[in-house]
Amino acid sequence: MLVVTGGAGFVGSNLIEALNQSGREQILLVDDLTDSSKIANLTDLTISDYADKDEFLTDIERNGIPEFVKGVFHQGACSDTMATDGREVMSTNYVYSKKLFLACAGVGIPFIYASSASVYGKEGPFHESGEGEKPLNAYAYSKFLFDRYVSSERARINNQVVGLRYFNVYGPREDHKSRMASVAWHIVAQYHEGGVVRLFDGSGGYGPGEQRRDFVHVQDVARVNLFFLDNPSISGLFNVGTGASRSFNAVALAAINACRDVDGDPPLTLSDAQDQKVLSYFPMPEALTGKYQSFTEASINQLQSVGYLAPWTTLEDGVSHYARQRYQALKAN
Repeated sequence: MLVVTGGAGFVGSNLIEALNQSGREQILLVDDLTDSSKIANLTDLTISDYADKDEFLTDIERNGIPEFVKGVFHQGACSDTMATDGREVMSTNYVYSKKLFLACAGVGIPFIYASSASVYGKEGPFHESGEGEKPLNAYAYSKFLFDRYVSSERARINNQVVGLRYFNVYGPREDHKSRMASVAWHIVAQYHEGGVVRLFDGSGGYGPGEQRRDFVHVQDVARVNLFFLDNPSISGLFNVGTGASRSFNAVALAAINACRDVDGDPPLTLSDAQDQKVLSYFPMPEALTGKYQSFTEASINQLQSVGYLAPWTTLEDGVSHYARQRYQALKAN
């Protein structure tokens, strides 16, 4: 049996879907379902059991990892980058992760966990060497510190341990994330509500909507996780992104035109969308001033060096398909 913590969340539920598609159905889903909206992510998935996240950890502390568990995907976290309760963030993301990591190490089973590109701060460089790590908020610091802790323990453990630094993930099963959902999710919601989309004005030396991120489809993220499950001799810390940054304007245009296609309207160019005020801009909120990543781009050399050479979903294909699917669902409700 495999354990997926955060299994009802965005990446976790897509990972379970990928496991099911690969023929794996013996899955223990661990999560906190206080927010029952996450259950919508689970209705088409096959699992063998469920455990509340706190009860799961208590049981492990008392009895250790059950013998039937053959590996753990640790995706659970407080993922709110604007969270102000640092104590809660550190308890959930750092302390919990340490205990689970040590339990897996104690019985020698694979531990594959979600880190984050947020550890790189505003400027990078965005590679795993450590020199660009400048976390800007409690969430980023919790991920940064756990990566450092795992690195310090590597010499004395024998099990597979893989940390995956996700860049800007988007795709299905993120409705429950609300304000922390991807920019693609928000763009479709805006277009559905009023036929217009607004992005941040220029920042960090970039013009309006020209800030650039490495946008990666959630199904690609799930495939990377499965690659390491299937290659248990490989351990390490790896970026998970496409290796190519794209502008927020590019995401917006792909999503807008997917929605327009559903409505039977012709596609727009970027200048058309701007001229017609379908796409406009607003000032950066004060809460994000000085804390906003205007540019990210994953260095994926380390991931490629261990044999992960699968193609990445293009932004045009990934955003267009996702936006069309989400817009149709919104129109149906």
